[in-house]
Amino acid sequence: MAGGKLTPRQKMINLMYLVFIAMLAMNMSKEVLSAFGLMNEKFDAANVSAETTNNGMLAALEKKAGEDAHFAQAAADAKKISAISKSFYDYVGSVKSEITKSVEVDKTTGKMPYEAMDKADVIDQMFFKGEGYTAKGTEFVNNFNKYVADMKTVIGSNSKLSGVLSEITTKFKTTDVKNSEGVSIKYLDYHFKGFPSIASLAKLTSFQNDVKKAEADVFSILLGKAAVEASSMKNFTAMVVLDKSAYFQGEQVTGKVVLGKYDANTKPTSFQGPGKIVNGQAIISMTAGAVGEQSINGKFTFVQDGETIPLPFEGKYVVVPRPNSATISADKMNVVYRGVVNPISVSFAGIGEDKVTASGPGLSPAGGKGKYKMSPGAGTEAKITVTGKLPNGQIVSDSKVFRIKGIPGPMGTIRGEMGTVKGPKSSLEVSTVGAKLVDFDFEVGLSVVGFNLKVSGQPTVVVQGSKLNAACKAVLSRASKGDQVTISEIKTKLEGAGSYMLPRTAPVIYEIQ
Repeated sequence: MAGGKLTPRQKMINLMYLVFIAMLAMNMSKEVLSAFGLMNEKFDAANVSAETTNNGMLAALEKKAGEDAHFAQAAADAKKISAISKSFYDYVGSVKSEITKSVEVDKTTGKMPYEAMDKADVIDQMFFKGEGYTAKGTEFVNNFNKYVADMKTVIGSNSKLSGVLSEITTKFKTTDVKNSEGVSIKYLDYHFKGFPSIASLAKLTSFQNDVKKAEADVFSILLGKAAVEASSMKNFTAMVVLDKSAYFQGEQVTGKVVLGKYDANTKPTSFQGPGKIVNGQAIISMTAGAVGEQSINGKFTFVQDGETIPLPFEGKYVVVPRPNSATISADKMNVVYRGVVNPISVSFAGIGEDKVTASGPGLSPAGGKGKYKMSPGAGTEAKITVTGKLPNGQIVSDSKVFRIKGIPGPMGTIRGEMGTVKGPKSSLEVSTVGAKLVDFDFEVGLSVVGFNLKVSGQPTVVVQGSKLNAACKAVLSRASKGDQVTISEIKTKLEGAGSYMLPRTAPVIYEIQ
């Protein structure tokens, strides 16, 4: 077209033709730029929609985790995936903001001037320096690699998510890329170098879309669309099914724990047994048989896919005689002691402890069902009356009389020793006179408040308290080795019992060495 001898007219025609082709090329370029802009818009819209969908699935997982412990780990993993995805998504968004910060948006349409975004200088200056990357370019690649590594950490060896992990690894791989001529080119060079800014913007938005898709894939698998309905436990209850409902002491208890489901929509075509169907449950109502083990049996009938399916059931229960006497026992022995708090256990055969009450002089609740305490007063006997309420409302009662005994007299002690104690005079002078109950089942506190001290051939010294006073020490100063010191008339109080004094306390002898 440009060769040979051409007339001026032909040259003009050819020149106009070239200008026309150039104009076509310019128009095509603008159309392509606009196409990238429209693509970016569609990705942005898809990302907004994906955000809503993904948040919904995450909320569903968290709700399921609150209902079923099997979903707890899935919900925890989903939260981690959400955090990783958001962090990377936001980082890519910050790069997009850098590219478009100098672009003026049309105030009327709210769109960027796609046809004017044909330069590559912004992203080239951001990512490239000579033949290598800038710090920003290296940061960009590192963030891609970190996203893949973090996703691998959370997904781990979960075989159900291996396909998602494989797709993430492929889409966000930052190794060198071979072009159409088989030449290896650096990752950023291949994807961004020299490209119009609108094309790079669309590609970054597509990366964000890939992040949202991966997040959605993970959530969908963890949630399991079919499992959402199938695993709901709202209509299930755990039931203990024993082989019978009463056992003798020492007998082996056998049975099973099962999950049962009932709802008003589960309607058998027929029911045979001692009861009727109410809201998906067979409500049993019958009169107990003779004393001993009895059976309950029957059958449900359902129709499924045109086929009649029988579902038989059988259970056992034990009938015991109606209770008419109470069991009352003292926890220590069949007597109660004056001056101490006596623990009493009360029960009524066949009646729940919350339906049993007891009364008597000095008797009061001790905390806990069937537990009482008794502090008897004067007299030699105490009567305890027990009343029980049967399931049908009938009141039954019984009573028992307990003997009241005083606390036996204690033994006097020196240095905690009873009987005849030997030691130096100096040890006796600083010793404490005490008292001890021998072979008594209650833990009680004893306090000595007075005693008499007598050394052979010398006058008796009366002491107030439990320690030797100056008069005692004066008498002891005249005592010789081998002399016996008798401590008698020991006055002992029961701690916590006011002024109550114990019977006579046995004396204790101290032989001076």
